[in-house]
Amino acid sequence: MIKVEGLTKRYARNVAVDNISFEVDKGQIVGFLGPNGAGKTTTMRILTCFLPPTAGSANVAGFDVLADSLEVKKRIGYLPETPPVYPEMEVSEYLTFVGRLKGISSGNIKSRVDDVEGKCALGDVRGKLIGQLSKGYRQRVGIAQAIIHNPPVLVLDEPTSGLDPKQIIEIRTLLKALAGEHTIILSTHILSEVEHSCERVIIISHGKLVAIDSVANLTNRLRGAEAVAIEVQALDGKPNPTDVQQRLEQISGVSRVMMKDSKDGRLLFEVESLQGRQIRADLARTVVNSGWNLNEMRSVGLSLEDIFLQLTSAEKATDKPIEAPQEKKEEGDKK
Repeated sequence: MIKVEGLTKRYARNVAVDNISFEVDKGQIVGFLGPNGAGKTTTMRILTCFLPPTAGSANVAGFDVLADSLEVKKRIGYLPETPPVYPEMEVSEYLTFVGRLKGISSGNIKSRVDDVEGKCALGDVRGKLIGQLSKGYRQRVGIAQAIIHNPPVLVLDEPTSGLDPKQIIEIRTLLKALAGEHTIILSTHILSEVEHSCERVIIISHGKLVAIDSVANLTNRLRGAEAVAIEVQALDGKPNPTDVQQRLEQISGVSRVMMKDSKDGRLLFEVESLQGRQIRADLARTVVNSGWNLNEMRSVGLSLEDIFLQLTSAEKATDKPIEAPQEKKEEGDKK
């Protein structure tokens, strides 16, 4: 649905986007991440035909953004960080206006307005002035204007920025409902939103692509070794934290033991293994043989924040991007 090859954008001496390539399959929700100044907004503006690339190509829904920009625009719904709404207009009035701008016929305009108002839960405010709506409802109106012409591709820039937790959940639910019918690129600084909403992530830094993969796969590759959270409790009395830590550190294959918490005689540790070593069985055996209760043992993954910080460091930005294995791409192509 979206194919970017060697995309580059230069402003005088500044390179905003530096030779990036990626693909997004039909129906996917993809998180587009990067620190401020990484080139996210520039890339999104190129995909939506607001900016021409300096070099490389971008193809959306089968059309080139340079050679067929009008066709691309017909097939894209775009929500910038600040929703392009008119506060002096009523919701239905505004959506009708936008629908006509986007070429919806007079015979279909009412049904399309009713449809997007239903999808975006705007029925209760359809007759209200947009300027009187909460920010959450204005975001909904912004999404409604992006999908009113039923485009196959949606490009959303910070759709949950500034919303309260309840509004964020509502927008997240809406985006999941739109997936499948629409291919969605979601740019956000709220990393938890990517974990909840996106199937894959694309991360850029300093204009360069540094990763394309699922959050789970990135966690496994960057971690490299096994990490286990373990909670220990003495059968009689409180175990000495130092004794427990030293006993765990003596296990073959353990590289590091970190004390995380201590409460009511329960000690929580995070234990990391050496590369390629499996330590869970030895951990359990050691705890039980030492006369302690093993209350909990679970795998610990990197958070998306950890992944983001590792990949967007200045050193990582110059490395070859982390990509999904070839077989994974081929499966996506078959779909």
